[in-house]
Amino acid sequence: MIRVLLVDDEELVRAGLRMILEPAEGIEVVAEAGDGSAAITATAQHRPDVVLMDVRMAGMDGLTALKELRRAADAPKVIMLTTFDLDDYVHTALRNGAAGFLLKDTSPGDLAGAVRTVAEGSAMLTPKVTKRLIDTFAGLASEGATEARQRLSVLTDREGEVVRAVARGLSNAEIARELAMGEGTVKAHVSRALAKLGLSNRVQMALLVRDAGMV
Repeated sequence: MIRVLLVDDEELVRAGLRMILEPAEGIEVVAEAGDGSAAITATAQHRPDVVLMDVRMAGMDGLTALKELRRAADAPKVIMLTTFDLDDYVHTALRNGAAGFLLKDTSPGDLAGAVRTVAEGSAMLTPKVTKRLIDTFAGLASEGATEARQRLSVLTDREGEVVRAVARGLSNAEIARELAMGEGTVKAHVSRALAKLGLSNRVQMALLVRDAGMV
């Protein structure tokens, strides 16, 4: 069972998140908190596996709380949730150790999926945020392009198609529709590609493809 702590300064938002996550298989909402300081206290008391936390809150904000939470040896995985996909929020959240960054318009199914993904040890960014993050590096000269292409050469043709779609910021469902395959097959291709490339998450995969000049 994945233990989840909900952190948002709006009670209605917390209630909505609880309604989405509680019926999801394998997920248990163990506590709620109204700001960053309360999140730190609740984490110490309830030992959640995943903290789903708003960025902007009255009192201690989510980015500050994230930095504090990640200092612990047994730190939970933290997904930042916000209405605003501002680059500064994304970059700061990732620098401070966030395992995920989602917008509040994320669908219920994708939200539960993100909780499971980060609980398993992978990073999870909403596709739109992933694409913008990659584009930050698009203008940089890639001296390692040849090395990046060599690393990607271990993939099968189908795995390569999936990996390039990931680099474009597509979700598994979108890749499945575009390449006419099942969503489970897409997930399997992504997992195998990550293992072959020695990477831990989709963002690293996408940046490698960008370095290779294959987007």
